[in-house]
Amino acid sequence: MKIYKTKRKGFINYLLIGSILFPIVVFFSDKNTFFEKPFLLLPPLIPLILFFWIYIDTFYKIENNELIYRSGFLRGKIKISTIKEIIKGKTMWSGIKPALATNGLIIKFNTYDEIYISPKNDNALISDLLKINSEIKIKHKKQAE
Repeated sequence: MKIYKTKRKGFINYLLIGSILFPIVVFFSDKNTFFEKPFLLLPPLIPLILFFWIYIDTFYKIENNELIYRSGFLRGKIKISTIKEIIKGKTMWSGIKPALATNGLIIKFNTYDEIYISPKNDNALISDLLKINSEIKIKHKKQAE
């Protein structure tokens, strides 16, 4: 079993910082109210907890000839034997995206299924997938367009 960490770049970092700063600003804007009714801090803290969970719990691993992805509440397995094609360096803006950065990998599997992931080291993941399924076609962004 090998674990591949995700890239953590761009918008997700700003979202996490914003969701940390927002409850702090709200708290200091009216401390007395929050000391009297501390449960009022719950609504701004819920998104922070969700973003933090996704931020620390996003990873990919290869185990028992399956690519396992996990990102917060998004979890799944893909049989590596069903992977047809990997597009490297492109971002998928819709669909299943257990990823925290752009310019990752679009993995096409089964007949019409695809998923977007963004491992820290694209080449290591691709190399390990090819060791299990050498039939996978690798395309780079310019070839895919």
